[in-house]
Amino acid sequence: MSSEGGWPALPLDAWRETCDTLHLYAQIVGKIRLALAPAEPEWAHVTLYVTSRGLTTTPMPYGDRTFEIGFDFVEHALVISLSDGRRLSLPLRPLPVCTFYEQLMEALKGFGIEPKIWPMPVEIADPIRFTDDSVHASYDPIFAHRFWQILVLIDSAFKEHRAPFRRRHTPVQFFWGTFDLAYARFSGRPATPPDQSVIMRNAMDAQEICAGFWPGDQRFPEPALWCYAFPKPPGIEQARIEPAASWNGALGEFILRYEDVRKARSPRQAVLDFLTSTYRECATLAKWDDV
Repeated sequence: MSSEGGWPALPLDAWRETCDTLHLYAQIVGKIRLALAPAEPEWAHVTLYVTSRGLTTTPMPYGDRTFEIGFDFVEHALVISLSDGRRLSLPLRPLPVCTFYEQLMEALKGFGIEPKIWPMPVEIADPIRFTDDSVHASYDPIFAHRFWQILVLIDSAFKEHRAPFRRRHTPVQFFWGTFDLAYARFSGRPATPPDQSVIMRNAMDAQEICAGFWPGDQRFPEPALWCYAFPKPPGIEQARIEPAASWNGALGEFILRYEDVRKARSPRQAVLDFLTSTYRECATLAKWDDV
């Protein structure tokens, strides 16, 4: 694990194909959690969580048993663990999404677990059905491990920021749809979703301030921390954020480049300052009553 002042680089161009493939692997695992976990507000039942070895679903119910699926980015394996003591490890290696899907479903079937999922990716451009996707087949263990290392560092900082908040808020959680680590605080007031799609209708029905980290995508092709307030309060574009972050009008959120974080004297403090500053400015402009 990288120490303070030595956070690793994660240029998207260097691992874009692995990132895209891993995103789809995570969607398959996440959709299993979606199918089996009791529904919670703001999709809290579907997320993955950072662990000391990778990402996990946490235990999911199936009949009188539970099981969990975890990505192990130390030994590069997908691990299925059951409450009856059984366990199976599948190697993480360059594998087409369709083969990964088939192997995982067959492994679960061998345990008597047959979740019903919609085998289409969500929240990505040009989706290909999991069962037909032979296009995405990259897995670079060096960059998969590096991405997880960064998640561990940022997850820890986010949890420190989260700890004192006394009202409704989420865990620090990993969304497989958007492939990002996120944490949200709520004012307690309702909000009108921006549209009536199934995702937005269930995700954006409460006033919130949400921050996170993601490795970049076609809209912003580098890793970054981000923060938005919903509904967007007037004047937010002019808010001053520390450390220096910019408002991205196309994304509708503040952006702090990960490269600027990792080059800071204290990357962890830079993350904490960003979280504190964005929350303070967003909550003030939105007239929350706790700032």
